[in-house]
Amino acid sequence: MNKRNYLKIIFLVSILILSSCTNKLDEELELSTTSENIDYSSQAGAFNALIGSYQKFQDMGWEQIPLVSVRGDDVNAGGLGDQAPFSDTDRFVYDNNYWMYNSLWDSWFQKILQITTQIEQLEKFREGGVDSAKIDQYIAECKTLRAFLTIELSRTFGAVFNVESADQTKLVVRSKDETMQWVSSQIDEATPFLLDMRPNQRTDLKGGVTKYTALAIKAMAKLELKDYQGVADATGMIIKSGKFDLYSSYYSLFKTPGKLANENLLEVQYSDFGTGSGTNYSHLFAFYGPTDWTPAVSGANAGWGFYEPSLKYIKFMLDRGEKERLETSVLFTNRGIAQIKTDPLYATLPSWITNTTRDGDLIKDYSRALFASGKHYLPSKQLTPGRADYGTNKNYIVTRYSEVLLMYAEALTRGATGTAGSAADAVTLVRQRAGLGAVSSVTSQQVMDEKYAELGMEWGIRYFDLLRLDQTAELSYDGRTFTTVKKYLPYPLAQLDKSFVLKEYVQSHPNP
Repeated sequence: MNKRNYLKIIFLVSILILSSCTNKLDEELELSTTSENIDYSSQAGAFNALIGSYQKFQDMGWEQIPLVSVRGDDVNAGGLGDQAPFSDTDRFVYDNNYWMYNSLWDSWFQKILQITTQIEQLEKFREGGVDSAKIDQYIAECKTLRAFLTIELSRTFGAVFNVESADQTKLVVRSKDETMQWVSSQIDEATPFLLDMRPNQRTDLKGGVTKYTALAIKAMAKLELKDYQGVADATGMIIKSGKFDLYSSYYSLFKTPGKLANENLLEVQYSDFGTGSGTNYSHLFAFYGPTDWTPAVSGANAGWGFYEPSLKYIKFMLDRGEKERLETSVLFTNRGIAQIKTDPLYATLPSWITNTTRDGDLIKDYSRALFASGKHYLPSKQLTPGRADYGTNKNYIVTRYSEVLLMYAEALTRGATGTAGSAADAVTLVRQRAGLGAVSSVTSQQVMDEKYAELGMEWGIRYFDLLRLDQTAELSYDGRTFTTVKKYLPYPLAQLDKSFVLKEYVQSHPNP
């Protein structure tokens, strides 16, 4: 199946078993489906049930990923806009009535609930005589998608629902550590039934979940638990498989050429199918882009300016002599360059630092930010002729092989035993792709510095690392003051008002 057909199935198929999820998590309502017309003996029907889960997973609201990732010292929220509580969140001032908090919680739990419903529907196809091995695989894929969503919500809010049944009377709230243990056990159940290949090797669902996607997610959960041997075991299996490699160009990885690269273990896929009009499945990348630019392709739209690489991150990268990763990660404005130079230590900058990207897009000064995120930028030259929206046709990478290598390296430096080479070997691979030299040995802190450089602006990884390692003094920068009581976002007021289970948990656990 080619990507065009895959995306059309994901977004256009009338899913036989999709239903409308209630927002009222504690009401005795089932995530029911209309089953009179479903042929539970149909292999195609079972496949459509799987597609329903992917459709829910891939429907990422534009505001949700930035909210997960904005609080690290790698990212600033662009200011002077109509989303002041988003900027406040970046500075650890929280409003539990802010619509973004409710959107993230509500939308992602609806995804989790619907994926759980699809799992229950798949069991009906098994009962109807559909190949049981296929049902096992499809359910395992659903569990993997559900596990990732659960990890990210728990990292953000702390204790969350661990959903195993669409019967909402059975919802249970568990602590973050308990949730990570649950995620790990879910992956253990799923892994034996998943395909042993890269996601881009799949022919039925190009880019879909495989055994290695699941192992990467398990490693994330184990990392949160500081179970470093568990991290080394999961990531070691991925490395030893020999199926993955780093995409040759770090810069291009985050653009059209990097779609479904051998490096990518999970990504949200979008496409305009190479046509200048008509169907276009896209993410709203405008949130990340500069509000003013002169694009190389006239008529390409600018962005909203709400997501900014931090000056702290940029200076960190300059101190390391980074070029490839810094140029990829940051879009500079003249005003931003001038701001860097006000520090005497950075009065002279490398000549390649300019407000014109290597693809010829000129980033103009704008009021909301000094810089824009290059990882969320698509050169105007890569837009399909006829398309003008900022970043349209770009995929959203969720996790990739370089993160696996660095999780493995960290685990080894913290006492784990590895079977897939040394920590220095893993770090060297990542560094050499970035144009830096090999290392013969690494400390834990050097690995964390490498993660900061490699994974900045991605999925809040830096913020969650600093919390896990109690290195939160790094978060008090540029006028911010972080305290550990601010490590989680507060539960949305709207959810507390309608969920007795959640409200009861909060009342009995006042200090998460």
